[in-house]
Amino acid sequence: LHLVALNFPLSGDMRADFQCFRQAQLAGLMSTYRAFLSSHLQDLATIVRKTDRHHLPIVNLQGETLFSNWESIFDGNGGQFNIHVPIYSFDGRNIMTDSSWPQKVIWHGSTANGIRLVSNYCEAWHTADMGAMGQASPLNTGKLLDQKVYSCNNQFIVLCIENSFVPDPQE
Repeated sequence: LHLVALNFPLSGDMRADFQCFRQAQLAGLMSTYRAFLSSHLQDLATIVRKTDRHHLPIVNLQGETLFSNWESIFDGNGGQFNIHVPIYSFDGRNIMTDSSWPQKVIWHGSTANGIRLVSNYCEAWHTADMGAMGQASPLNTGKLLDQKVYSCNNQFIVLCIENSFVPDPQE
């Protein structure tokens, strides 16, 4: 399953699932992509289909492994990953080195176990108000689920996860 960043940073007021869907389509990717965010309807840990959570690796756009599987992100260690494996945007840029994302922080709105934090998810990702708070993770920690709280007016990286595996018809 591919983990890919949106092509631009967003504040806490976002239509992230729609953006993930749209940018994946524009990039020619056939699978469904969902925002790597807890929402008012769903915890982050349950976004990927149950049947795909254990046996499929989580990879970047180049197929390089970030996690052995979906479940391993939520084992309580904060989603530790190898910072030397790049995370790419849908248009192919490395979010760790590209200046389009000046703050190397990702929104997630979750606990380290992928459960939604209703007090820290920018009012279900509907506000960029400076007084509202969102849970996010600075990527330089090497963790996707580090537990830091930021004002929702910040423009941070939003990741998208391929939420169900679709085999390539050419294979």
